[in-house]
Amino acid sequence: MPCAWATIVQIYHLELLDMLENEVLSGSQLASSVFSLGTVAVLPFYTLMVLAPNAELTKKSVESSIPYVVLGLLYAYLLYLSWTPETLRMIFASKYLLPELPGIAKMFSSEMTLASAWIHLLVVDLFAARQVFHDGLENQIETRHSVSFCLLFCPIGILTHCITKALTRRSRNA
Repeated sequence: MPCAWATIVQIYHLELLDMLENEVLSGSQLASSVFSLGTVAVLPFYTLMVLAPNAELTKKSVESSIPYVVLGLLYAYLLYLSWTPETLRMIFASKYLLPELPGIAKMFSSEMTLASAWIHLLVVDLFAARQVFHDGLENQIETRHSVSFCLLFCPIGILTHCITKALTRRSRNA
């Protein structure tokens, strides 16, 4: 599956390079392309953890730092493109220098900022899913449902893993 992931990245990379060479890549197109790339890039890892949790390929794939490096670089690039000197003032508009919802809402009105937030979520969710997956292997606990939840509802995935772990321990001790 790492080969499939590399192929997907290569296809999107070539598509982005082609758009850049033809100078037709607007901010909105870049945000949309990176959004799609990030979404597709994490799917092979989730697929392996859910459909083949005990396969060697799965274990090797989830050990890889490649998705975190690639998505981290995409995230950093999008932040670079989307943040302005005004960004911090929008986030920390209160006199106590705490984030406020109206400022955050204004900041996320930009597609580039939304795309960077999506990449951020994908990276953190995949990392959490990997932790859940490893904990399941280590403790011989079923994790497919929790890993699946981690893809779009990460806190629920972590919660279901904690519940599953507690119930599994309880049934083993009975």
